[in-house]
Amino acid sequence: MTGFEHVPVLLNETLDGLNIHPDGIYLDGTVGGAGHSLEIAKRLGQNGKLFCLDKDPEAIAAASQRLDPYPVAEVIRSDFRDVSSVLAGWQGKISGALLDLGVSSHQLDDAERGFSFSKEGLLDMRMSDSGMTAADAVNSLDFEELCRILREYGEEQYAPQISGKIIKARENSMIQTTTQLSDIVISALPPKVRRKEKHPARKTFQALRIYVNDEMGALEEGLKGIFDLLAPGGRFCVITFHSVEDRIVKRYFASLIQGCTCPPEFPVCICGNVQKATAITKKPLIAGSEELEINRRSRSAKLRIIEKL
Repeated sequence: MTGFEHVPVLLNETLDGLNIHPDGIYLDGTVGGAGHSLEIAKRLGQNGKLFCLDKDPEAIAAASQRLDPYPVAEVIRSDFRDVSSVLAGWQGKISGALLDLGVSSHQLDDAERGFSFSKEGLLDMRMSDSGMTAADAVNSLDFEELCRILREYGEEQYAPQISGKIIKARENSMIQTTTQLSDIVISALPPKVRRKEKHPARKTFQALRIYVNDEMGALEEGLKGIFDLLAPGGRFCVITFHSVEDRIVKRYFASLIQGCTCPPEFPVCICGNVQKATAITKKPLIAGSEELEINRRSRSAKLRIIEKL
């Protein structure tokens, strides 16, 4: 057993939203510990199919083990942004798709992965095992780029102060661990911010994680690629955990639902846009009190669902 543990958020709401048919074809683009996928697989008959994607090798190992009793499930190591090429050989469209975004509980809890601002570990933050690490980023990026990343991906009010402290600190020695960076961030903030309940380094760590993994670029590509693969009547469920990614999902879903963008006074449509989806959730679904009590990660979760026309 790999130890990759992950409690699925909004599980019942997601299963209901997917409107699962036993012989349907489904995609979990972020399989993680297979929390959602396991329940989807249980609901499929022998003619059904479930594609499970993840770029994290530890997630792939765990999901493969947990889904092994279900022949309908196929676990594939891949970023969901590449779903079009991954499923290029599949004949037909998919009946429903799920993205559970952000970082998993296992990734946060494993100090060696470098995601945690409260546990000592090398400053890594890669969801795969390749590419730039967070340490590479903080030790090489210039002041302006660090500020942009912290503002854009972390919505960090004190981005200039934190970036300045990072630049100064790395002049003496490389920033290599999570606690090093956490201490630098804390030293850059005013006392009133340090005393807040939430950890003062959380926004910086979120921003660097998003940057290192190109999460927003992957999300924009993945949303379009997955929607294109959906069959008419297919459902698309996306769970977000912070406002940056939720805005991207909300904006993309709205563009599919809106259709014509011509001013209302125009007698005929000249934009050529047509409605491609309908909203299943007018507002995002959030966790109820019972789930909030047993799963702290569900506090910031939002589930948006659309159906392709």
